[in-house]
Amino acid sequence: MNADPADTFRQEARELLETLEQGLLDLEKHPDDNELVNTVFRALHTLKGSGAMFGFLDVAGFVHEFETAFDGIRKGRTAATPELIGIALDAKDHVACLIEGAVDKPEAGELILSALRNLTDDTFPVAPVAAAPIPSPPPGMDDAKRRTWRIVFRLPADCMLNGTNPLLLLDEIRQIGPCTVTALTDRVPVIGEIDPEQLHLGWQVDIEAEDPRGALNDVFLFLIDDMELHVEPLNGAETTARPAETGPAPPATQPDEARSDRFPTAPTEQPDTTAQIGGHVMKAAEKPNPTSEAPPAIPKESGAAGMSLRVPAERLDELMDRVGELVIAQSRLQLMASESNDLGLRTIAEELERLSAGLRDTTMGIRMVPIGSLFSRFRRLIHDLSHDLGKEIEFVTNGEETELDKTMIERLADPLVHLIRNAVDHGIEDADTRVRAGKKAKGVVRLEAVYAGAEVAILVSDDGAGLDIERIRAKAEEAGFLMPETRISDHDLSQMIFAPGFSTVKEVTALSGRGVGMDVVKRTIDGLRGSVELSSEKGKGTRVSLRLPLTLAIIDGMLVRVGTGRYTIPLSAVVECVETPKTVETSARGRSFLDIRGELVPFLSLREMFAASGEPETHQKVVIVQCGEEKVGLVVDQIIGNNQTVIKQLSKLHSGLKAFSGATILGDGTVALILDTVNLVNMGQAQTDRYISENRGRAA
Repeated sequence: MNADPADTFRQEARELLETLEQGLLDLEKHPDDNELVNTVFRALHTLKGSGAMFGFLDVAGFVHEFETAFDGIRKGRTAATPELIGIALDAKDHVACLIEGAVDKPEAGELILSALRNLTDDTFPVAPVAAAPIPSPPPGMDDAKRRTWRIVFRLPADCMLNGTNPLLLLDEIRQIGPCTVTALTDRVPVIGEIDPEQLHLGWQVDIEAEDPRGALNDVFLFLIDDMELHVEPLNGAETTARPAETGPAPPATQPDEARSDRFPTAPTEQPDTTAQIGGHVMKAAEKPNPTSEAPPAIPKESGAAGMSLRVPAERLDELMDRVGELVIAQSRLQLMASESNDLGLRTIAEELERLSAGLRDTTMGIRMVPIGSLFSRFRRLIHDLSHDLGKEIEFVTNGEETELDKTMIERLADPLVHLIRNAVDHGIEDADTRVRAGKKAKGVVRLEAVYAGAEVAILVSDDGAGLDIERIRAKAEEAGFLMPETRISDHDLSQMIFAPGFSTVKEVTALSGRGVGMDVVKRTIDGLRGSVELSSEKGKGTRVSLRLPLTLAIIDGMLVRVGTGRYTIPLSAVVECVETPKTVETSARGRSFLDIRGELVPFLSLREMFAASGEPETHQKVVIVQCGEEKVGLVVDQIIGNNQTVIKQLSKLHSGLKAFSGATILGDGTVALILDTVNLVNMGQAQTDRYISENRGRAA
C-alpha cells in the first residue's frame, strides 16, 4: 500500500522541526555561531520548500516570514537575543500545529510574526507561494547603474527529493528585478525515459539589476555547491567580475541550444568573464555544439552512502516476534540433535544456531536507538521551565550514545519529564536563595546514561535543596501512609514520594502538586522490569537512578538448575562461575562471603530462597553476577549451559513475583523462569537482615 504523501511530509517535517528546535536552543547559548544560524536557516528553507511542494501552502507562507528573520541574523543585521529565540521557538511550535492541522486561532500566527517583526531590522515581504508579480525597478536606481544580466542555472537532479521547489527559487529571483524567465528543455529525455523523481529542466533568466550576484548567493545558498550556475552581463556595462582568459566570445544562442557545460555568452565585443558566488565559479560559456545530443538522464545511484529506509515500528515488532519463534524452534532442533547420533542433523542444527544468532543480533540492532534522541527533547523543557519559574538552570547531559530498545525509549519519555520537572520546580532554589546558601546562582540539572552490566542506568540529579525529610514524614503521617510511632530510616522515608497521591507541595500549580508524577515514574519503570533508587542530601541535591534492561525481547541467558527447577540468568549480568569451596557452608544463614582472588563477595543460596526440594549437589556452583556497583554470588546446583532466551511476560497473576522478570520456553517445550538479579539480591539481603535481627533479639 502506497504511503500518503502528506503523511510522508509530516514525518519528515517532525525531524526538521526537531533539528530547528535544537539549533535555536544552541543559538541562544552561542549567538555568534554562524554555523548554528545556517543550520536553523537550512531547516526553515527545507520546510518552506517541502511544504509548498506537498500542498501545505499555509506552512510555506508562515515559514517564509520566519525565515526572513534569520536571514537578518545571518547577514549580521539582527542579534540572536534570548527574547528573539523565545519567539522563534513559539513560531516553531506554531509550524508544528499548522502541519498537524491543530491551529485553533488563526490569528496566533500573525501575533508571532508581529513579535518577530518588532525584534528584527529586516522588513518582512510576504512571498506568496504562487508566482510572484514582477516588481518594478527600485526607486532611485540610476539607468546607468541598472543593466541586464543573463543567469543560466540547473539545479541538482535530486533537489526536489530534498524539498527544493524550483518555482519558489524563481519567485525569489523575480524579487531582485524585472526579468524574463525561459525554461531550458534540452536535457529532457523522451517520455519513456523520464524519471519523475529527477529534475530535467534548467532555466535562463534575463534580469535588470545593478548587480544580482550577491542576491543570487542568498537564493541558492544551500544548493550552490552542487548546481550549475552561470551569470554574465549583456549590455556591455563595466562589471566587478574577475576577467577570465582573453579572447572573443561567440554570440548568444537560443535557450534550447544550451548544454550542461556551455551557456550563452555576451556579445563579441564583451570579454569573457567569471564571477565568484559563495565559492562557486560562474563564468561565461563557450558556444554550444548544436549537433551534439543531450546527455541521458542521470541514473539513480544504487547503494548510495547514507541511504536509509523508513519502516513502520509495527513491522519491526512483528519481525522481532518472528525471530523469537525462530529462536525457540532452533532450541528444539538443537536438543534433538544433541540426543541423536545423526552427524548431519547436528551440522544443520549448528548452522541454524549460527544463522539465527546473527539474525537475532541484526534485528536487535535495528531496534536499538541512541538515548540521545530522547535526551535532546528535554532541552526545550528546561528552557521553558527556566523562563516560567524565573530560575537560571544549566542542563548537562552525558552518555547520549548509550543505546536502548526503541520500546524502552518511547516509554521512558513520561517518567523523565516528571523527574526533570520535579528537579526544576522543587529541587532547584531561586537565585537569591542559592547565593545565600553559598551556591552559584545558576542551578544544574544533570541527565546521564551509562551501561551497568545487563542494564542501562539513567541518572537524573540536581544540585538543589534536597528532600525535606521532616516534611515528608509529616505529610506521610497526615495522609495515613505512616503511623506516628513507626520507626523508619531516612532512605525508606524518601521512597514514599513514589506513593500514589503523595505530595509535599502546599499549593497545587500548573506544574506540580497533585501527587501523580512520581507515581507514574514508579509504575512505568516497574512495567519495564526496571528499578528506581532515590537518594538525597539536604542542601546539596537529589539523585534518582533508573535501572533498565537493555531490551525487552531476546537475551543471551545462562541456564541453571536449582533442585528440580530450571532458571535462566541474563548472561550479560554474569561475571564468572566458580565452584563452591569445601570450607564454605552454603546453607548457612546470615552474611556469607566467598574469597574470590582476595575480594570478598557475598553470596545467596537459591535453594533456600526458592525452598527447593531434594538434597543439594555435592559440588555446588556459584554464579557471580554484577548488581549495580557490587558483585553477588548465586549458589546453584548445576550450570547447564548458555542459550538464547526469548522473553515472555508473566501474567498479571504472577506479576508480584519480583524475583523473576519473565519466562522463556526451552527446547523441550518446558518453561524456565528468568531471574531478575537486582530484585533477587534485594530480596536475599532483606531475608538476611531479618534473620540477623531475629537472632539478635533471641540473644538479647
